[in-house]
Amino acid sequence: MTDSLLSAPLARLEQRDAFIHRHLGPNADEVARMCATLGVDNLDTLIEQTVPAGIRLEAPLPLAAATPEHEALARLKAIADRNVVNKSMIGMGYYGTHTPAVILRNVMENPGWYTAYTPYQAEISQGRLEALLTYQQMVIDLTGLELANASLLDEATAAAEAMTMARRVSKSKSNAFFIDEACFPQTIDVVRTRAHYFGYELVFGKAEDAALHEVFGALLQYPNARGEVTDLSETIAAAKAKGTVVAVASDLMALVLLKSPGAMGADIALGSAQRFGVPMGFGGPHAAFFATREAHVRSMPGRIIGVSKDARGKTALRMALQTREQHIRREKANSNICTSQVLLANMAGFYAVYHGPQGLRTIAARIHRFAAMLAAGLRDAGFDAGSNAFFDTIEVDTGPRTTAIADAALAAGYNLRRVSDSRLGLSVDETTTREDIAVVLGCFGATTDVDALDARVAQAGGRLPSALLRGDAILAHPVFNTHHTEHEMLRYLKKLQNRDLALDHSMISLGSCTMKLNATSEMIPVTWPEFANLHPFAPREQAAGYLEMIEGLADYLRAITGLPAVCMQPNSGAQGEYAGLVAIARYHASRGDTQRTVCLIPRSAHGTNPATAQMCGMQVVVVDCDDNGNVDVADLKAKAEQHAGRLAALMITYPSTHGVFEESIREICAIVHAHGGQVYMDGANLNAQVGLTSPATIGADVTHMNLHKTFCIPHGGGGPGMGPIALAAHLAPFMADHVVQPTGGAGRANLGQGAVSAAPFGSASILPISWMYITMMGGEGLKRATEVAILNANYLATRLQQHYPVLYTGSQGRVAHECILDIRPIKAATGISEVDIAKRLMDYGFHAPTMSFPVAGTIMVEPTESEDLHELERFADAMIAIREEIRQIENGSWPADDNPLKNAPHTQADFIGEWSRPYSREQAVFPLPWVAENKFWPSVNRIDDVYGDRNLFCACVPMSDYESES
Repeated sequence: MTDSLLSAPLARLEQRDAFIHRHLGPNADEVARMCATLGVDNLDTLIEQTVPAGIRLEAPLPLAAATPEHEALARLKAIADRNVVNKSMIGMGYYGTHTPAVILRNVMENPGWYTAYTPYQAEISQGRLEALLTYQQMVIDLTGLELANASLLDEATAAAEAMTMARRVSKSKSNAFFIDEACFPQTIDVVRTRAHYFGYELVFGKAEDAALHEVFGALLQYPNARGEVTDLSETIAAAKAKGTVVAVASDLMALVLLKSPGAMGADIALGSAQRFGVPMGFGGPHAAFFATREAHVRSMPGRIIGVSKDARGKTALRMALQTREQHIRREKANSNICTSQVLLANMAGFYAVYHGPQGLRTIAARIHRFAAMLAAGLRDAGFDAGSNAFFDTIEVDTGPRTTAIADAALAAGYNLRRVSDSRLGLSVDETTTREDIAVVLGCFGATTDVDALDARVAQAGGRLPSALLRGDAILAHPVFNTHHTEHEMLRYLKKLQNRDLALDHSMISLGSCTMKLNATSEMIPVTWPEFANLHPFAPREQAAGYLEMIEGLADYLRAITGLPAVCMQPNSGAQGEYAGLVAIARYHASRGDTQRTVCLIPRSAHGTNPATAQMCGMQVVVVDCDDNGNVDVADLKAKAEQHAGRLAALMITYPSTHGVFEESIREICAIVHAHGGQVYMDGANLNAQVGLTSPATIGADVTHMNLHKTFCIPHGGGGPGMGPIALAAHLAPFMADHVVQPTGGAGRANLGQGAVSAAPFGSASILPISWMYITMMGGEGLKRATEVAILNANYLATRLQQHYPVLYTGSQGRVAHECILDIRPIKAATGISEVDIAKRLMDYGFHAPTMSFPVAGTIMVEPTESEDLHELERFADAMIAIREEIRQIENGSWPADDNPLKNAPHTQADFIGEWSRPYSREQAVFPLPWVAENKFWPSVNRIDDVYGDRNLFCACVPMSDYESES
């Protein structure tokens, strides 16, 4: 071997495609063995049997060859270096912050936290559930309300959710919603877009005038965009007396010191948790907080973490109140939200844990001190510094000197906010120093002794009215008062991490959720200061690196989808769905076809699809599926003809949600086009298309792309995600723009279109992950990844089909990248359900596949291309062993109500406690020999969901509850 390498061509020794082999699980020998099991000569034959010939690409993807990891990192670093990271005083909801190093290294950069899945399997998610409960408690304390959810996508979309929640809750017959004119402009932009498609009228005015209008809801900002802090109590009371539901957009750091929205009577409080230790990242990802009164819990959007009990009576946590309700209620859902911002919510909660209430008060007081010093220094220099009551932001009347002052600050390395031609805004934050104050005052021509200024401001006690200071305790729970040394914090984080199963432990075979490798080289750039510390509204010339990277990624996505336009704004898959349907609605409106409001959706579709259509003001018409799980073309045609004059769109997932490449897909798209509709392709399964076919090839007009699935952004335990859309040329003028920061050049086709998310490029700081993945894989590598994903899925389907029927296959007996296993016959015979199998898999060290979606009583398995044959065999062996256990129930060896499946998962308490079950302890916890090698112990037994919903409790439990169980 050494001799052959010494004489090998240099191209072979350079290993420029090495990353492809590191991303893909099976090696060449394993691929050959798997193909033999499937009865095909090679991978090409399998693809011919799986992907219809009529839609396969005729040419390779127009992408460059694979790039080695170190070269890709060097290229991206050179791009990042084009960014100019000034000290930002722009504010507007985005602020400099210090991420504690212990949180940066052990959470944000730790695959044990960022590769975990949404905590649907609560027994193996207790660590992140506890972290999210802590986050909820933090939000409850600071907002003064009774209930908080586990985060939303960003502040602006949270405000839009507050508007629609207000409509659900309010008894007012008005169709109007009031917006404080001093809300952040990006928030107004997003709410305006959302209101239009719900048919709401928007009324703007001063906050104190909210009660003068007949409206079902009102959105107020506190502190407002000008930095002003006023007591809203009387305004809120007067509005509520007229039946108005009042939401207050606020700032968690300000609420450390200020009277809470709850104390002022607000029904809803919302905002961003970004400044609690999460980098600005050119706009995201950041966790939005959302809190309300307990009476409104069933109308609140998003996920809620609640407290329940396990089978032993031990305190255990879970997601409460059918938090996947959009999959159940579909177009009647409260929202289409599917992804939240779990990783970022956890970071924000940990920031509060690490600093504690006194540490947060100190940080908030320092921020206010610097703002007060700026205001005093500017007033000394003869400037009107605006409001006398503020927290961290002031507006200064700079008259004809505005440009000169802003330019002087820019030259000194500071970005100020240009409010108008005669006014500048200045926001200070956790990163501001006394040196910054001196330099910025100097830019205004003020020469000040900073120490003397500080002494004078301190003596005056700041600029917050005493009546608006908090009088209630915050963060009194022990979790916020215990872990203040790094050693304590490190052990706390590790304790929680140990309770969670993530990709660093074993494969997560979730159908439709694609849990593949998130390579370290893809993750490294996220925390580079050039990407992490840029404000989303920084001058465009300072963001040259970001814009180059984003446009480069957009070029990649154009090549992959075959569609010419890309909008990077949606910051989740559900947001991408919304942005895509909004573009379709705008297109029809531009042609005078405002009557086109019918959306055809196959019965098998993701629940987010009908929820999204409803949010866009569309009427959902369900299309049947045939016995093979495909769209019933005859039914589609009949309904397209029936609604031809009103047909707006078809929403379809390809390959289908049933895990099959439907052979009639082009005919389906043609039928819709023939009747005047547009085709929206849900990109949930795009990872089975890349390099083999494309949305443009099948006939789609717009598609969203889950970058957190197909293109390797990690799931983060339930977020972050990104859902950019690709559009045909005729839809490009109707994709989202942004009111504050343009999404393209002055001549962009979409100029002036309303936004769908708070930042112009969504969660921009995680886009380098997908850029790195595509760069390192190259066109051939991406195609190979798709082929191996299909191979792995078909291999598992073949290994398991004798034990669990595969519900749907294509015409040649193949599945796409996932397969649905039918558990219904087993349940009918034994009472063992898909839930029991899911819980038993925990004892084998695996997270369950997707349960009861898209077909109730089934499980959907997707192994991804990153799992090698050894891991696939471990999973197959576990599933087969579980089937043998079920046979023990079928033949009467084990009782139907006392067996390893019904009692799963088994904990250490089971193993060491008294034992009277009809199977052995070893069978319970070490069911196969290899399980003991890397045993993952669930920290709780099966959780009682019904108890949790009947005894709803969604805040931190007393520590004594844990201590009594230890």
